[in-house]
Amino acid sequence: MRRKPLASSRTSYACGLSVLTTDEPDMDAFAKAIAVEAAAIDAGFALLFFSQSLIDATALSDALRAHAPALHYAGCSTAGEITPQGLEDGHVLAMLLPSASFTAVSAMVDDLSSSGMDRITGEVEGLRRSLRGRTGREHTKDTFALCFIDGLSYAEEAVTSAIHWGLDDIPLIGGSAGDDLKFETTRLISNGKVTSDSAIIVLIASDIPFHVFKTDNFVPTDEKLVVTASDPDHRIVREFNATNAAEEYAAAVGIMPRTLTPLSFASHPVVVKVGGEYYCRSIQKMHPDGSLSFFCAIDDGVVLSIAQPKGMVESTRAALKDAEERLGGIDMILGFDCVLRRLDARNRQVFRDISELYRVNNVIGFGTYGEQYRSMHLNQTFTGIAFGERQAAE
Repeated sequence: MRRKPLASSRTSYACGLSVLTTDEPDMDAFAKAIAVEAAAIDAGFALLFFSQSLIDATALSDALRAHAPALHYAGCSTAGEITPQGLEDGHVLAMLLPSASFTAVSAMVDDLSSSGMDRITGEVEGLRRSLRGRTGREHTKDTFALCFIDGLSYAEEAVTSAIHWGLDDIPLIGGSAGDDLKFETTRLISNGKVTSDSAIIVLIASDIPFHVFKTDNFVPTDEKLVVTASDPDHRIVREFNATNAAEEYAAAVGIMPRTLTPLSFASHPVVVKVGGEYYCRSIQKMHPDGSLSFFCAIDDGVVLSIAQPKGMVESTRAALKDAEERLGGIDMILGFDCVLRRLDARNRQVFRDISELYRVNNVIGFGTYGEQYRSMHLNQTFTGIAFGERQAAE
């Protein structure tokens, strides 16, 4: 019996990057396709984002070892993918970086829950030396950093801050690994290793012009929630304003406590003011006792404001237009998009509009359990790096 052909796509961009996607679980076939494409464009490094509902991380790692043993790579499990066709679920995608325009080095930091932050800063300094050794010069202006962090590690703030500390002026963006909203186990993969409770740092030097940016779609209101009882180590809030957390939150947003779902939290975010700017502190889930788990660090005394959403499509389009103007044209964008934005887009019936906006702007990436931007760990935000349109003939 003939097997049906692999449901995959290949997309190449003017800057030389190539993206392969599939929704078939046959990782041998996918790894073979990656090996062929890597040879064709002389790719030295790949970024990999995958749904654990489709494949097992070890199967992908084993297939790459068998079929593309010389290719270096880094990546993680997702809460949805952004493919050349737009927003998808249940896919695997590989983004291949051609050696002619990109030089990448990476490191994996294991055991985040017991890791000293000095160790992470040390890894960053080691990567900078390694990159300098590969290219023969110091990099700041033409280099960016990516990080992928276990989205269930409770460590993203400390890790992001430690990476940023070691980078000096090199911009950092990234995404927290997801597991399709199961909240059980995420996986990170790097050069044959498959782990949880870990982070991957990637330093990339490129002669392609780029611009790092973020966008969100909420404005704070005057409605305040003060954390009066919490478990900071596990990001759980038990009380707001000395009242049961779920009851107080539900009253503030005008819905019944028993009806609270991830969709409620996506539609009614809370924000915290840091250095004059507001950042989202998204709620992950409600527990039977009415306590609330957060995607971000939380502690007693933190003052949160209920936020009012504004047009997601319009605010995202404006951010993409700004990036385009800064670069004089966008070739493609590597993006990290909070899974709560995806839920909110469905709820507000703009999912297809957002998906189409990503498609026409050549956005590639994944749905996250949190986003990293410079020194900050964020929620309900899109962080991205846009690459300019350098002519292939140059």
